[in-house]
Amino acid sequence: MLGVDPGDLADLRAADHLLTELAAGLALPEAGYAATHLVRTGRPRIALSFALPDEDAARAAWHRLTSHREGAAAGAALGSLRHGPAELAGSAAHAAGEHAFRRAGRAVRYPGSRALTGTLTVAALLAGCAVDRVAVLGAPSPAADPSQRVRTRGHVRPQWQEGRLVLAAMPAAGGVLVPFEEPEPTPCCADHG
Repeated sequence: MLGVDPGDLADLRAADHLLTELAAGLALPEAGYAATHLVRTGRPRIALSFALPDEDAARAAWHRLTSHREGAAAGAALGSLRHGPAELAGSAAHAAGEHAFRRAGRAVRYPGSRALTGTLTVAALLAGCAVDRVAVLGAPSPAADPSQRVRTRGHVRPQWQEGRLVLAAMPAAGGVLVPFEEPEPTPCCADHG
């Protein structure tokens, strides 16, 4: 598991963008996992983690990452290896550990994630990707009915919880569910003049 803390990521959209760039540069396979992690120590920020298919791929990605980011103020971790400032390398290691043990992390890339477009049933969503469960926020029973429709909005970001990849969803107009995370949230106070 490879962890990266760029040190200055505080916005989820920017984190998703960097994660996508790094996943391509590190040759993360289409079926690979990559996640964002909130850093709760020091300055609040976002770290990234990448699950590589094997040790050789992880070492090659480590070499590409640490060579490419030479001189950059980013931290990275792979097993016991550390790169960059100690604080950032430590939070990169923490992100990698959270992902490795599937305790926490917001999955951006995961098997089947690119196919989650349009409206699908919960059963089709679960069958077509690595998401293990859809949890309906505010519902008497948090488990979603398999026949319930989910409007993905092309933005499905499940989170690791107790070893499972769980998508938080909420009821929306038209009797469908939508992922809790908005694809492009309205900035706070955007409508105030």
